Amino acid sequence: MNKLRIAVLIGVWAASLWPAESDLTKRGRELYEKRCGGCHGLDGTKVGPPLRSIFGRRAGADRSFPYSDGLKKAGLVWDEATLDRWLTDPEAVVSDNDMGFRLSRAEERSAVIAYLKQLPAKQGQQ
Repeated sequence: MNKLRIAVLIGVWAASLWPAESDLTKRGRELYEKRCGGCHGLDGTKVGPPLRSIFGRRAGADRSFPYSDGLKKAGLVWDEATLDRWLTDPEAVVSDNDMGFRLSRAEERSAVIAYLKQLPAKQGQQ
C-alpha cells in the first residue's frame, strides 16, 4: 500500500472516532456566534456570564459575573426547559435581570440550547 493511501485510511479512521456535529447543533453554534456571542463567551465573562457548562448550574452562581439580585435569588437551575423559558422572555422568568435579548423563534432556541448542551466541559473543569 502506498503512503498516501495509508494516510487517507488513517484520516478516515481518526475522523470516525469523533461524532459528527448534527445539523441542529451546527445551526445552534452558528446562531450562538451570531446572536449570543457578542455578550456571552463560552469560557470568559463579557457583558454576560460565560455559558459553557451551563446545564445543571444554578442561575446567578458563576462567581466571575456580577448577576442581578433577582437572578441570584431566583433559585433556577439551568436545563432545557428553564433555558427555553429564559430565552423566550427573560423578564417573565426573573423580573430583576439585566438581559434584554430574546429569541422569539422556538427552532432557534432549540438549536442554541442543543449547542450549549453538547459542549464539552472546559479542560480542567469537571
